[in-house]
Amino acid sequence: MKALIFIGLLIVNIQLIAQTTIIHCGQIIDGIADKVQKEVSIVIEGNTITKIEKGFVEVADNQKLIDLSEAFVMPGFIDMHVHIESEYSKNSYLQKFTLNKADKSFQAVNNAKLTLNAGFTTIRDLGGSGVNTALRDAIKKGIIVGPRIYSANKSLAITGGHADPTNGYGEHIMCAMPGPESGVCDGVEECMKAVRQQVKLGADWIKITATAGVLSIAKDGDGPQFTQEEIEAIVQTGKDRGVKVAAHAHGIEGMQRAIRGGVTTIEHGSYMDEETMELMKKYGTYLVPTITAGASVADSAKIDGYFPAIVKPKALAVGPQIQNTFAKAYQAGVNIAFGTDAGVFKHGKNGKEFELMVEVGMPPMEAIKCATSINAAVLENDKIGALAPGRFADIVACTNNPLEDITELQRIVFVMKDGAVIKD
Repeated sequence: MKALIFIGLLIVNIQLIAQTTIIHCGQIIDGIADKVQKEVSIVIEGNTITKIEKGFVEVADNQKLIDLSEAFVMPGFIDMHVHIESEYSKNSYLQKFTLNKADKSFQAVNNAKLTLNAGFTTIRDLGGSGVNTALRDAIKKGIIVGPRIYSANKSLAITGGHADPTNGYGEHIMCAMPGPESGVCDGVEECMKAVRQQVKLGADWIKITATAGVLSIAKDGDGPQFTQEEIEAIVQTGKDRGVKVAAHAHGIEGMQRAIRGGVTTIEHGSYMDEETMELMKKYGTYLVPTITAGASVADSAKIDGYFPAIVKPKALAVGPQIQNTFAKAYQAGVNIAFGTDAGVFKHGKNGKEFELMVEVGMPPMEAIKCATSINAAVLENDKIGALAPGRFADIVACTNNPLEDITELQRIVFVMKDGAVIKD
C-alpha cells in the first residue's frame, strides 16, 4: 500500500514539473522587432519561454491556459535606476535619524511588490544601505516576491559629496568621518578600496556620484566630485572585479570625466551639452534620463517645507531641465536606457517615464525597447528583455494598444515573472 501511495505521489509530482503553460496573446510587442504580431501563443516550460507560435494553439488537458487573447502582451520591463529601500517625503531627512535597517527592510519589501505589480520584473538599484542587496538575495531564494535586482549596494562619493551619508550633520553627531569602507573615498587608492569593499558586500554594479546632486544637503548641485584619475581607477578596479560603473552626473565637467573614464551609464545628465553628447556617442555611453524624478522634485519643491531651504532652489532649477536634455540627446543619437529614479517619487509609478519620453519625441515602440531589450543588453543578460525562446518568462500585458496611448503602460493588468503569475 505504501509503495502504491509513493508511486502515486511521484506521478503527481512529475506531472506538476512537466506542466506546460500556454498564453494566448491578442497582440504582442516582443521587445526586439518594430512590428506588432497578432494572435500569438507563448509556450512556457517552468520559468522559460520555449516556443512562440502563430495562432492560438490547442491546449491539452495537462497544460495550463492563460487567456490574454484581448490584450497587448510585452516582455517584463526593466528599470535601470531605482532606490528600492526608500521613498522621498517631507519626513525623509528626519528619517535618516529615526529609521533602522529593519525599518528600511519592511519598506523595501512593500516597494518591491509595488514595482513588480507595475510590470517591472527587473530593476537596477543604484544605492542604498545594503538592504537593497539583502532584498535581492531574498527574492532570488524565493523568500520575498519582487523584481529581479541588480544592486550597487552603497553609492560611492568624495568627502562631502552627493552620497556622503554625513552631509548636514553637526560635528557632535559624527562619531567618525566616513571612509572607503562606507563608500566615501578621496584619492586613487581609497577609490580602489571602496570599489573592492562594495563588491565584497555583494554589489553587482558600482555607482559613483560624479557630480553634486539635487537632494543632498549641500549648496552645489552640479559641480564635479571625482577627479579624472579617481574615476579611471574606479572603472578599472570594477572591471578587474567583474562589475560595471554607473555615474550620477548633472554638470558637464563631471559628466565628461565619467565618460572618458569609461563608465557604462550616465544617470540624469541634466546639463549635458552638444560636446558631451558627441563624447557619449564616441564612447558608447548610455544616458539613463530619470525624467520622472526630475518632474517630481520640481513639483515637490513648490510645496512649502517639503525640502530643506538649501535643496529647494536646486530642485526647481534641475528638475525641469532633465526632460529637455533627454529630447536633445535622443535627437542627437545618444544611446538611451530606460530608468526612472523611483524612490525619489512613489514606487509603482515607474511607467510614467514612458509617457514623458514619448511626450518629447521618442516613438512609443522605441521607448518600450529601451525598457526591454536595450536595458537587457546593458545588463549583459540575454535571458530577459524579450519574448523569445530561451528567455525567462517575464511577461506583462495591458488592455489597450500602448503604441496609440502610451499611458496604457501605467495600467498593467497582468504580470508574470519567471513563469509565475504575479498579477492577473
